[in-house]
Amino acid sequence: MTAPRVTPGGRAEVGLFAWVFAQVSGRVTGTAPPKLFLTMARRRRLFRGWLRFAARLMPGGTLPRRETELVILRVAQVRGCAYEFEHHRRLGARAGVREDDLHRIQAGPDDPAWTPRERALLHAADALLANRDLDDDTWAALRAHLDEPSAVEFLLLVGHYDMLAMFLETLRITPDSPRR
Repeated sequence: MTAPRVTPGGRAEVGLFAWVFAQVSGRVTGTAPPKLFLTMARRRRLFRGWLRFAARLMPGGTLPRRETELVILRVAQVRGCAYEFEHHRRLGARAGVREDDLHRIQAGPDDPAWTPRERALLHAADALLANRDLDDDTWAALRAHLDEPSAVEFLLLVGHYDMLAMFLETLRITPDSPRR
């Protein structure tokens, strides 16, 4: 990986709101202020709009937090996005994602230790990342566990974190340092 293509902004570049938000977020996650926020906030209006949308998926989504984190971690794993994986490894631990879950996330959705619902979510995430679509069998397996509104949210969750992985990897944003 090369040096970041866009450096995270300071208070003057990102504005008071984003700067304070990043400081508080870093305290919550136990890291330095997240570089993702300080980089994205260089476009202040986009950052605020994105933040509102992102917060409706996580932590404000209707899917259980543990499942949300499992899906995000799987997206990060498939896309090879170290920033996203490390950030959500920390957040996931608070939502009940254990070390053995992380190993299974890396191995894939076929591990028999996954619940049928978790397996359906992770298979659907893999299919979306590979094909940008779900075949009828995968859709039916997903819908066996999610109602229509939750299925819509799931699609947006996978698509959103796929987009973030692209953003993070393209800009060469490295994982945040642990807070001292």
